[in-house]
Amino acid sequence: MNQAVRPQRGTPVRLKASACPHDCPSTCALEIEVQDSGLIGRVRGAPDNDYTAGVICAKVARYAERANHPDRLKQPLIRTGPKGSGQFVPASWDAALDLIAEKLLAAETLHGAEAVWPYFYAGTMGLVMRDGINRLRHVKKYSGFHSTICVNPAYTGFAAGTGRVAGPDPREMAKSDLVVIWGTNAVNTQVNVMTHAIRARKERAAKIVAVDIYMNGTMSQADLPVLIKPGTDGALALGVMHCLFRDGHADRDFLARWTDVPDELEAHVREKTPQWASGITGCDVATIEAFAALVGERKRAFFRLGYGFSRSRNGAVNMHAASCIAAVTGAWQLEGGGAFHGNADIYHFDKTMIEGLDVVDPSVRMLDQSRIGAILCGDADALHGGPPVTALIIQNTNPVSVAPDQTRVKQGFAREDLFVAVHEQFMTETAQMADVVLPATMFTEHDDVYRGGGHQYILLGPKLAEPPGECRSNHEVIVGLARRLDARHPGFDMDPREHIDWMLQHSGWGTLDRLEAERWIDCQPDFATAHYSNGFAWPDGKFRFKPDWPNVPFRSPWNAGPYDQMPGLPEHWAVIEEATETHPFRLATSPARGFLNSTFTETPTSRGRENRPTVMIHPDDAAAAGIQDGDEVVLGNPRGEVRLHAVVFDGVRRGVLIAESIWPNSAYADGRGINTLTGADAVAPFGGAAFHDNRVWIKRTI
Repeated sequence: MNQAVRPQRGTPVRLKASACPHDCPSTCALEIEVQDSGLIGRVRGAPDNDYTAGVICAKVARYAERANHPDRLKQPLIRTGPKGSGQFVPASWDAALDLIAEKLLAAETLHGAEAVWPYFYAGTMGLVMRDGINRLRHVKKYSGFHSTICVNPAYTGFAAGTGRVAGPDPREMAKSDLVVIWGTNAVNTQVNVMTHAIRARKERAAKIVAVDIYMNGTMSQADLPVLIKPGTDGALALGVMHCLFRDGHADRDFLARWTDVPDELEAHVREKTPQWASGITGCDVATIEAFAALVGERKRAFFRLGYGFSRSRNGAVNMHAASCIAAVTGAWQLEGGGAFHGNADIYHFDKTMIEGLDVVDPSVRMLDQSRIGAILCGDADALHGGPPVTALIIQNTNPVSVAPDQTRVKQGFAREDLFVAVHEQFMTETAQMADVVLPATMFTEHDDVYRGGGHQYILLGPKLAEPPGECRSNHEVIVGLARRLDARHPGFDMDPREHIDWMLQHSGWGTLDRLEAERWIDCQPDFATAHYSNGFAWPDGKFRFKPDWPNVPFRSPWNAGPYDQMPGLPEHWAVIEEATETHPFRLATSPARGFLNSTFTETPTSRGRENRPTVMIHPDDAAAAGIQDGDEVVLGNPRGEVRLHAVVFDGVRRGVLIAESIWPNSAYADGRGINTLTGADAVAPFGGAAFHDNRVWIKRTI
């Protein structure tokens, strides 16, 4: 692995403000060393931002390894050899953009505009650079992009109860008597949660409970780790609520005033004993009782509910069940109490110019991001009966590594009649399958604006350095294509700073000058709004124990999955891929600490820390299969097979396997990555990808 170009010692350094662009709820406020040479050095958390509080993850702290990496793409490339061969020749920007425009127009002429599919995601969370591609698709009436790979089940499950995705000020974790970290390994994925939880422990003697499917870094720091099997969170929540009603810890005044069917819920959980929950979750009765006792005795409890709920076929139901606990105890009434998943609904951004929302044609089909394999393989249902996709423009994502059902994804990308243009920072496995590859800037090399998911700030990420070589920003590429395609919209005539200023002013958040001067804007609603003191976000003001699942407020063009079978009250909804005799293990592909999806897999320190693709297996399961620590093993199911190495680990339940990922496919012996085993069937009620919900077999390789 080539080493990054490092800033030289003794070179003058300036400290500049920025914001982390990556797909993480922390969205940290940053201070970045910038040399006069243009190279960036050390990255720190901004100490004067009271959510970041000076703490960032190790992978972003060493961002210079990415930004200054010698393997960065620095000039446009055009494919000359077979697809996937890696045979490219350098080209000018004009030649590359001209070719892309020519191919998009040809696809449109042959099959109509819907044959072109702009495909993007969260490689950057900057609103200008991430979402500007929508302006091109709306103007040109290209196929729509329904984002499903991450938030849908979790957002839906939370909003099912409250009516919106917003909750208490996340800084209130530090003022809690009990912080419940559920469905997120915060040590790996959102380190600032730990900052505030540990502060509560130090200053208030608060207890920390972590609920997860293996003994990870967060579980090891908890006062009470609650270890359950994947997809059984709903059963745990029901067992806890049983105890709360049984032991007199339910706030009956709050329930009567602010919830819809408290008597039905109480009757429903009467039979959901800790013994019943233990039989489903694998968690012992004593731990469930201890968890419930902490929740009942420490009413000032903050439930920090994460994105792990999104990775299971019953994830929306599980999220809803977990969020119901705070309504049973009335924890919402107290500072430091309530339930929080994200703050998506507090920002009310007007992205008309960024996304071209004034020219949206609702008759244009929307295609499911997670079903890209089926779409590219011509599945009529996935295509909604429309024309084939014969041209892709890809920004900010790496589907050949990260999308589920990888076998079909690769088959689709191998089509000779499919034209693919990829705008990227490195030669990813998706870029290797492209016809044209364009070099992209990183976040310090362009202007953008960000919003917190796990906090309440709008943050500016200004351009701090010139990009290497011929790298261009997402905005520049989209504008360049728009001109060649005769796509007209005022947004194409604006630069990124003008977009930021327009959006802020039209959204009621002031001006770019204000944001630039203040570095961030605190958008936290007042206590009564954040805690729903005057009622939840439903017409009657009541928290919903009994959701109307098909009509939960969530941006979605359709209902998906078995939404008509979703339970009316909190439940363990048994639609997960349960283990069978032929596939006796449940596999989850949990986030690795050194990677962020497929980002950072190219940096030497992250690769060195993660070492190689592995799968964790319980010692008793390993012994029964004749597997020893370090053995090469193969995992399989009807979707395919994957070879990697075993880690014998007693921090998982028997019958559960954990593969921390996402390594590139090329890191595996057969070139088949872990998402070969994950399914792309839609999660109810609005789509999703069940990455932690797979049944597999395992055996030692000969």
